[in-house]
Amino acid sequence: MDPTTLQALAAFPAQLEAHYAAIPAASRDFAPASWEGVPSEPFTPLQQVCHVRDIEVEGYHLRFRRTLDEERPVLASIDSEAVNAQRPYGAADAERALVEFRAARAHTLTLLGTLDAAQFARTAVFEGYGPLTLRSLVHYLCSHDQQHLAGLQWLRGKIEAQTASTPSA
Repeated sequence: MDPTTLQALAAFPAQLEAHYAAIPAASRDFAPASWEGVPSEPFTPLQQVCHVRDIEVEGYHLRFRRTLDEERPVLASIDSEAVNAQRPYGAADAERALVEFRAARAHTLTLLGTLDAAQFARTAVFEGYGPLTLRSLVHYLCSHDQQHLAGLQWLRGKIEAQTASTPSA
């Protein structure tokens, strides 16, 4: 696996924590009037953190395991908005979610560090993406990370715009 992608995966937990910490505490549940243009799922900052944690474990850990253990499995796409609606993300403890995510990402990196070229070349079919290799799946995970950093920045932009347009008393 190329080192650039692995380094990005390893750096992401700290980046996620920093981007989330940059959101004003009073805006951690902020939802804009319109989600038009959001580069990630339409989730509040707190929901973004919980989503990333859950997708790491329930999405990518399972997809990696199935790709390694089964012959050309069909990997389910997760309806993130439905999961968000079913779980109490709005009442979640962000610090706990970030710690849990950090542990899940460490597990991902440990697994990836044990794989050889033949394992990275194993194939699957990912709903919504089509045929892929395990290596492809790693790149999609890295892309997913970047989408959520962009989503948090987008939310900060919306928060700042709202703050600027609100007359002070």
